[in-house]
Amino acid sequence: MADSPRVALFVTCLVDLFRPTVGFAAVKLLEEAGCRVEVPAAQTCCGQPAFNSGDRDNAKALARQVIDVFKGFDYVVVPSGSCGGMIKTHYPELFATDPIMADVANALAAKTFELVSFLTDVMKCDHIAARYDGVATYHDACSGLRELGIKDQPRRLLKGVEGLTLKEMATPEVCCGFGGTFCVKYPEISDKMVSDKVADIVATGADTLLCGDMGCLLNMAGKQSRLGKSIRVRHVAEVLAGMTDTTPPIAAPREKR
Repeated sequence: MADSPRVALFVTCLVDLFRPTVGFAAVKLLEEAGCRVEVPAAQTCCGQPAFNSGDRDNAKALARQVIDVFKGFDYVVVPSGSCGGMIKTHYPELFATDPIMADVANALAAKTFELVSFLTDVMKCDHIAARYDGVATYHDACSGLRELGIKDQPRRLLKGVEGLTLKEMATPEVCCGFGGTFCVKYPEISDKMVSDKVADIVATGADTLLCGDMGCLLNMAGKQSRLGKSIRVRHVAEVLAGMTDTTPPIAAPREKR
């Protein structure tokens, strides 16, 4: 429809490389909410790894590319709190001293939203017709929670999923230890954090772990698998879109030998 918002999906690198299903689920959810969805082919990495590593020059170069590709849309939606947080929170920081780029960075930030928060807060979706038979627990990814205020939104929608029981962890807001480049710089600390997180997940008795950020999901999927656990790991979009019957749970990337 002509009055439907024109929404660009920012796919993210991890979704593109490891879990394209999440992108398809995002498109399905957005279209069902009444959006006209486009996926710009020229999109690249948001620059978060460079930014987190202190490489501001490359982070700015990637940010300029993203800004140019997505500037013509009503909204930009991201199925990831970390990439969404990079665009919404850190792009304005990157260009704060550049009067011209500051304006366009702020304009993009203002219309960029994480997927579930966009559905609930912008499109005012309070129920999505979906079914998932299982007991799930939800991990609050750091960037989504602390930079974008995503906490209640996914739980609101998940409560309406038929067949799903939601059980909370003791510490759902505690970091899983991924943190982008943090897990590479501090592997021992990261491993202890994800070990504690998996123990918290197991203690809930849930058979499924849900989250809105692929980095966290891959990290937790890998650790629970190495510990011999059989918890199903899924992006929240897959459950809300009803795309779990035809896709296997998320597994950690296999190491090259």
